[in-house]
Amino acid sequence: MQPGLRIKDLPAAERPRERLRAQGADALGNAELIAILLRTGTRGSSAVDAAHRLLARFERLEQLARAPLEELRRVPGVGADKAVTLKAAFKLAERMAREIHAEAPVVDSPEKVAELLREESRLHETEQFQVILLNTRRRLIRVERLGAGTLDAVHVHPRDVFRAAIAANAAAVIVVHNHPSGDPSPSDPDIRVTRDLIRAGHLLRIDVLDHVILGRRTESRNKDYASLRELGYFST
Repeated sequence: MQPGLRIKDLPAAERPRERLRAQGADALGNAELIAILLRTGTRGSSAVDAAHRLLARFERLEQLARAPLEELRRVPGVGADKAVTLKAAFKLAERMAREIHAEAPVVDSPEKVAELLREESRLHETEQFQVILLNTRRRLIRVERLGAGTLDAVHVHPRDVFRAAIAANAAAVIVVHNHPSGDPSPSDPDIRVTRDLIRAGHLLRIDVLDHVILGRRTESRNKDYASLRELGYFST
């Protein structure tokens, strides 16, 4: 675009707003997107010209986003009101990025269960029973601690698991407990509890995805967990 040429003097197909409507935002360069936020230019200078001046002064979008209002408003063609508009747009983009980054993790494998709870489980000298509550996309809602047992036993009733799941509106659960001995091999009680939970989950239409037991790695054991699903105890 020729410097000094007003946007309204351009053919409609070349104006930033019209191009965005017709081709989508990805078709526009940074200066054109900024010009849309600025809306109008000044005498002898278009909004695109002002956008180019902003990019030339601050070089990178990150630096532009961090610039104080006073610095933005001093750029010819920007001024106080447009500087406020830019700061508002950048702040929304920052918050959106934070939301995306902070989105709850997907927990859909025993490896991810171990990653989530491994460090905490190492602190416990007795068995701790927890339930991971998940939404329909298998994203974490929260982890609920349900009970603690003796050195080699933990007693949890299915109603405790599903009470927590119903309260959280969970679509699925993964039950987890640790073996302080370090050996994650399931015991007979572990297998019985798992089968009880699977049956209860079928009745309540809440999927029991797995029962993961956390232990410790050794030279002869390269995993510090056992998955009862992987071991075949979820087979019908």
